[in-house]
Amino acid sequence: MNTPAPPSWSCLREERKGSTLRAILDVSVSPNAPRTEVVGWHDGALRLRLAAPPVDGAANDALRKWLAQQLGVPQSQVELLRGASGRRKQWAIDIAPARVSDWLGQQAALRN
Repeated sequence: MNTPAPPSWSCLREERKGSTLRAILDVSVSPNAPRTEVVGWHDGALRLRLAAPPVDGAANDALRKWLAQQLGVPQSQVELLRGASGRRKQWAIDIAPARVSDWLGQQAALRN
């Protein structure tokens, strides 16, 4: 029996770092929201509302903590690659991209 291929997400790609494979996730963030949640797509990136102010790195810290919690990894495995001061961010997560793909598939806001 053939297993179906995981869905292809425009916000997700894989990257090899040494001998390990990690997920690269493009995110578009709207800070100062009542709660942190996935709300859909923005220009090929995962669109998130973030319950943190964009002051002194608080939003980046909150987003790192939230992504780690959502994906079940330590915060040390979530690294901000680009976008420290912008709304568009790129995160590297030291887990198999298939796990991130599975998590994306569970987000109600991303279902058609």
